[in-house]
Amino acid sequence: MNSMKPLLLLLFLLLFSSDLVAQKRRAVPAQRNVAHTAVVMDELISVLRKEPSLYSEAIQRMRRGRKVRIVGVKDADGVRFFRVIATPPAAGWVQADAVFSDKRPEDEERLAKLVQATTGFDQIEAAVHFFQIYPKSKFKPAILLLFGDIVEGSAAVLSRNASRQLSTREMAASGAPLHSYYLNFNMLDRYRRLGIIFQFNSATRQYHYNGDSWKEIIEKFPAAAEAVEARKRLDSLKEKLEKRTAQ
Repeated sequence: MNSMKPLLLLLFLLLFSSDLVAQKRRAVPAQRNVAHTAVVMDELISVLRKEPSLYSEAIQRMRRGRKVRIVGVKDADGVRFFRVIATPPAAGWVQADAVFSDKRPEDEERLAKLVQATTGFDQIEAAVHFFQIYPKSKFKPAILLLFGDIVEGSAAVLSRNASRQLSTREMAASGAPLHSYYLNFNMLDRYRRLGIIFQFNSATRQYHYNGDSWKEIIEKFPAAAEAVEARKRLDSLKEKLEKRTAQ
């Protein structure tokens, strides 16, 4: 993983070098014509409130990925609030920092920072939303590389969980192929919902990411520094899938 350090450092510098831009954004006066669609991403501050105030009564906390229609804006309590109409039906005020939109240029870098800072499955989910909102982002190659590494790390955890939870006796008794049990394992469901596919090596009883994000780097960003690392990841993946015995 030493080869990752320069790339991660580059991503870090790209993402965290624009504090002045963020400060300028906050200094911009609230404008009336703000109507556009956005997506809730930061669940820590995604409380929908009756009034534009941090002290106002909470209606609900909106989950990551929920779409909202911004119809108003107001500054209060040291933050900016958006008046939003959410789906399913709900309306109120939410802290502007909780939502992201491709209509606001500064949001692209903010979400890239959030992806970098998040951990666990939340990080995977945040990255998927980033790709959906900003399909042509300058940060995409770096986040695609990071995404693949995180998913492959999750594959190792899933492999251990499946080996503990799936009964060898029950699998043998049914006569169904071993790999079919592993590929129907219930802990894969939430990854499938995000379009993530795992392959399975029956010899080692290990899941592995299918490498889609690394392939995308090579196909769409062949000149990027991340393309070299992506090829290394795919070569390593090929070796893992062809391995015939467990360690």
